[in-house]
Amino acid sequence: MSFAGLILGGCNNGAAGPSTGTAPSSSSSTSNTLSISGNPAQFVEIGRSYEFRPSVSNASAAALFSIQNKPSWATFDPATGTLSGTPAPADAGTSGSILISVSDGGISSALAPFSIDVVQSATAGTASLSWLSPPANSNGTLEVEGYHIYYGRSAQDLTHVVNVESPSATSFVINNLPAGTWFFGIASYNAEKVESSLSAIVSTAI
Repeated sequence: MSFAGLILGGCNNGAAGPSTGTAPSSSSSTSNTLSISGNPAQFVEIGRSYEFRPSVSNASAAALFSIQNKPSWATFDPATGTLSGTPAPADAGTSGSILISVSDGGISSALAPFSIDVVQSATAGTASLSWLSPPANSNGTLEVEGYHIYYGRSAQDLTHVVNVESPSATSFVINNLPAGTWFFGIASYNAEKVESSLSAIVSTAI
């Protein structure tokens, strides 16, 4: 699949509302019997508490959660999948490639990897993004199931990702971006979670 360009709209350096810039909410598993979902916040202020608990569908009583690359300042509950903690000034920076999964002993399901930035302020500004929908097939069908918006502090290090699950979506607003320059790219994906190539990278100063 190929993808059209990404357009960066207006940016706001004022205080933002509730964050919509979150990690993927869909399961990365192809199973229809066990799925994990949720929107982990990707920024937390120093000294503020952080908590994320994923949702699970069709899990047995024996289901247990696991995590890879847990932030050093956080704790993880394998019974509920809850990631929580309060970062200190020494924890400032990015914890990347965090992967939360659930397994009932036979089937497993995982969220896509995500990052958490520990920052001085998590409510600095917003970025409004829009794009053109990929063209339909010759029979009128559209392969797209959703979009992944990747963003980060440099064009070579897009450490954060947002899952836009609507195939008809053509815009998205990422809130609560800390001050600085941010870079964005987007890819579409189909029902098999196969991604298109990444769009051209756009950037803005918050």
